[in-house]
Amino acid sequence: MKISRYHIIIIGLLAAVCSVQAVDTKRAAATVVLDDTGVKNLRIETVEVEETDFEQTVFALGRVEHIPIRAGAVSSRISGRVIDLKVSVGDAVKKGQEVARVESRQPGDPPPVVPLLAPLDGLVTESSVRIGQPVEPENALLEITDLSEVYAIARVPEHQAGKMKPGTIAHIKVTALPQEKFDGELLRFGTTADKASGTIDAIFRLPNPTGLLRPGMRAEFSIVMSKRANVVSIPRASLQGEASNRFVYVKDFDLPNAFVKTPVTVGEINDRFVEVTNGLLPADEVVTRGAYSLSFAGASSVSLKEALDAAHGHEHAADGSELTPEKLAEAEAKKKGTAGGHGHEEGASPMWKYASGVLLVLLLISVFTKSRGSRDSDEAPAKPAGKEAA
Repeated sequence: MKISRYHIIIIGLLAAVCSVQAVDTKRAAATVVLDDTGVKNLRIETVEVEETDFEQTVFALGRVEHIPIRAGAVSSRISGRVIDLKVSVGDAVKKGQEVARVESRQPGDPPPVVPLLAPLDGLVTESSVRIGQPVEPENALLEITDLSEVYAIARVPEHQAGKMKPGTIAHIKVTALPQEKFDGELLRFGTTADKASGTIDAIFRLPNPTGLLRPGMRAEFSIVMSKRANVVSIPRASLQGEASNRFVYVKDFDLPNAFVKTPVTVGEINDRFVEVTNGLLPADEVVTRGAYSLSFAGASSVSLKEALDAAHGHEHAADGSELTPEKLAEAEAKKKGTAGGHGHEEGASPMWKYASGVLLVLLLISVFTKSRGSRDSDEAPAKPAGKEAA
């Protein structure tokens, strides 16, 4: 059968119809619609995608330590015994504050008493004295440490240490304070390396104005090695799926409480952010908190059709597509119970109905073209016989 331009047009229309239907079906399958209660229960939070400075980081473990020059001892200038102790370990004191009293061994009635004062502002971090205990000038009774600034010491692989310079910034998380974030500045490296582990101490200065950081706390370091500008990135909590199938949930720009599962291609990943090379645009809103739970939300109490109907003020198909006048009239007829002979098509998908109609038209055009070709062949004049040779 010869393919005419009519066939080509019809085939194009069929492909367009199938494509639209496939897009609508795909959108419905990828969209999770929640009601207000569902959003609250999953604690959904979103952030706007934007271009930022993306950091390449190196991970290391370490600990928090006090700064040695910010610690002081309390001792007695005379021999005697402690008759009053005003502080305990963990108490905060001010410079010049009385922390204890010592009764002298010198004779007197009463014997002389000497007050002991704090040498600096800080926290009482150590005590080796009790009331009534004899003391001598060479013994330290209390240790007071200023913790307004501390050291965070990371164990860095030697081959990475060579790429770091004083002033390098590290994002630091402390196990005991999971909700807090700290930034430290590299001061210097330790004097010796650990041969067994192949690491060397990198000492970061860390402000501690609230006093939450205490010596001995374990810490995790993300040491910034380099930066790239104008990189589309999202928080790590937004990224879902396995390495071969990464996706995020994007807030629908039109429907309230609707989130679309969107495949993405990722680049580098650091401790806080993920570089996105394809799949998102600046100003998209991606789900951060609650993204993992959305993967298991399943069928919600609100269908995509119900959400679209409420948002647009008119009815949509079950898959969320727009209703054509024909489909709308059919739906109205079914509601009124006057669908007639079309009742057996109730379970058929819209795409199958369109495809069936187009195939019927193609069949009719094919029959018409073949019939016309046969008629033209019959009406053609017979070819005159050639003259016989003389």
